[in-house]
Amino acid sequence: MASDKPQLGSLIPSNTAFDPALVNKLMGKFGHGGFLDMEYVGHGEDWVELAIDWRADLVADTETGILASAAVISLMDNATSMSIWTKLGEFRPQVTMDLRLDYLRPSPAGARVYGRGICYHLTQSIGFVRGFAHNGDIDDPLAHASGTFIRVGDRIA
Repeated sequence: MASDKPQLGSLIPSNTAFDPALVNKLMGKFGHGGFLDMEYVGHGEDWVELAIDWRADLVADTETGILASAAVISLMDNATSMSIWTKLGEFRPQVTMDLRLDYLRPSPAGARVYGRGICYHLTQSIGFVRGFAHNGDIDDPLAHASGTFIRVGDRIA
């Protein structure tokens, strides 16, 4: 069944470097990124930082207001994935092969969560990532992430 929705590759101007801010505007409206309303914060040559705001519907424990870990996992999945495209300088289809989060502490009620993903190594088909989630102070992380993504296609023109 053919989809009438535009493909991401057709929305990105050809012969341009990957721009995580632009891609978040497009991809951030769909799927879990859209549901969580992920916001682009910044990027460098091999990293991307996104953020989500605390919401009552994302709470794991109503007594404490602690944010559900799934929201943080989703944030880190998006930030680490985008860090690969940023390092490559282009969008290529890929899937999360492995992503692990080691929690150091819960994210407290009302606190915004930032997720920074860093691509530290690329092979022909695998991107290796790490990162951390925090509440605004990068020296006080709430979780560390490490993972791998496998590219499943060529550049989308």
